[in-house]
Amino acid sequence: MAREGEQQGGRGRGGERGDGRGRGGRREEKDSDLVEKLVHINRVAKVVKGGRRFAFAALVVIGDGAGKVGFGHGKAREVPEAIRKATEEAKKAMIKIPLKDGRTIHHDVRGHHGAGKVVVRPAPAGTGIIAGGPMRAVFEALGVGDVVSKSLGTSNPYNMVRATFDALKNQQSPRMVAQRRGRSVSEILARREETADTLSA
Repeated sequence: MAREGEQQGGRGRGGERGDGRGRGGRREEKDSDLVEKLVHINRVAKVVKGGRRFAFAALVVIGDGAGKVGFGHGKAREVPEAIRKATEEAKKAMIKIPLKDGRTIHHDVRGHHGAGKVVVRPAPAGTGIIAGGPMRAVFEALGVGDVVSKSLGTSNPYNMVRATFDALKNQQSPRMVAQRRGRSVSEILARREETADTLSA
C-alpha cells in the first residue's frame, strides 16, 4: 500500500499519473454526514543519492451540506496519508456560514488572499452553482445550491480556496446585522428592500 502511491505518482516526469492528481481531479466521499472534496494533489520529487523521492500534498474541502465548511492541507509520502491528514485538518477548521433559505448566500461579497480575488453573489432558485474549479468544491460542500461567483485573480487552488473562505467569513445574515445595530430583523429587511428598489429605479 505504501509503495502503490509512489509507483502511481512516479509515472514519467510530466505524463499522466494514476493517483487521481490532475488539476481537475476531484473525489467526493460521504462519511458520517460529511461531504469530502479532494480539490488538488501536488507531487513533489526530491533528488537524493540513489534516485528521486516522491512526496504528495493534498488540498481537501469538507462540509456538512448545511452551512458548515472547512478546508485542510496535508503532506505525506503516500497519497492516501496526505488526504487523511488534510481531511483531519479540515474537520478541525470548520466554520459556520449563514445561508438564505438554506440554498444561497445573503448578499454580494468579495474575498481575497494573496493574489486570489473572488466575487460571490446570491442567485435566484434554479440558477445552480456558477463557479469553477476549487470554488465549486467549497459551495458544494457548504450546501449552497444557487450562487454566482467569479475568480478575478490567480488560478492557484490554494489561494482560490482561501479567498473564497475570506468572502464567506464576511457573510452576514439580517439577524446578525439586527443584533449589531440594536434593531429588529423586519426593519433591516425593509431597509434592504428600499435600497434594492432605489437601485433598480
